[in-house]
Amino acid sequence: MHDAVPAIAALGVSPIVLWTLELTEYVLVPLLRTVKEAEDLVQAAKFPPWGKRGFGSPYSAKQFGRTISSLDYLNQGNESILTMVQIETKEALEAVDEIAAVEGIDVLFVGPFDLGNNIGHRITTEGIPQELDAALVKIQAAAAKAGKKSGIYTLDPAHAKKCQQQGFDMIHVVTDYMAIEDSAKQSLTAATT
Repeated sequence: MHDAVPAIAALGVSPIVLWTLELTEYVLVPLLRTVKEAEDLVQAAKFPPWGKRGFGSPYSAKQFGRTISSLDYLNQGNESILTMVQIETKEALEAVDEIAAVEGIDVLFVGPFDLGNNIGHRITTEGIPQELDAALVKIQAAAAKAGKKSGIYTLDPAHAKKCQQQGFDMIHVVTDYMAIEDSAKQSLTAATT
């Protein structure tokens, strides 16, 4: 499937949806740039009347032991797929209120490293620049104003706590490889001291 992505993209079609919606409960699209991209995502991810998603998708779910009827799948489809976009570009930040207002977008998720790079205010060893922090607040506020959820990838526990206080709903605290690395370091330290 990965080999098909360049060919699919060359036809002007979003390749992400062509394989992810087979057995999925959410879609997370990184580096969103425009309102049109958000609208196109909803069209591809949702069944009519919200979108234009085809109905062939319940058949693959049955191959994995799901026993939902086709009618139930269709009735639950639009509500059960969480549609999230990552606000990580200057263009998306400038249009964040309009993106948040797109019907069918459920969550605005922030990747602060990419956003910082794209707006010219990178995260450094000294932390998050004031301009980037203001952008994070703007994104969270846009989501809240539109009645949507907001999510963010955080740098460390202190940043996670700050994001919680700022009103973010979904806070990514640790990755699997970070947790494994930290646990291994603690075990090694305990074993060698």
